[in-house]
Amino acid sequence: MYEKIKSEIVTAMKEKDMLKVQTLRGVKGNVDLEHINKKVDITDELVIDILSREIKTRKESILEFEKGNREDLIEKTKKEIELLETFLPEQLTDDELNKIIDDVFNEVKPTGAKDMGLIMKSLTPLVKGKADMKEVSLKIKDRLSNL
Repeated sequence: MYEKIKSEIVTAMKEKDMLKVQTLRGVKGNVDLEHINKKVDITDELVIDILSREIKTRKESILEFEKGNREDLIEKTKKEIELLETFLPEQLTDDELNKIIDDVFNEVKPTGAKDMGLIMKSLTPLVKGKADMKEVSLKIKDRLSNL
């Protein structure tokens, strides 16, 4: 994944697609920074973590831009999100996600909201980068409240 991002930067530079260049350089820079600061290997999992974090940050920025009526920045940020999402693994469908949640619930057998941490601990490695973790969290909270 990391190599793919690096080659896409080169391609984008040749095509003079500055939005793509800037966005991917930011991701590459954050991957390199994480690699150096935390002394971890550059793996697809690390790249997925950083891509997910970048997308989440941009989604939060869009909310702020909407408050400020900054349509220009909203459009630019949406394009960046679309670009970053192309590097993530294929997203789980709602049915697939619900099945994984069912499996984890059957395994953990939660009794109430206090078991949220146990469920997330088991579920996160299965869905990270493949689903919006905010959505996953809401689904789990909803299910726990119905126990």
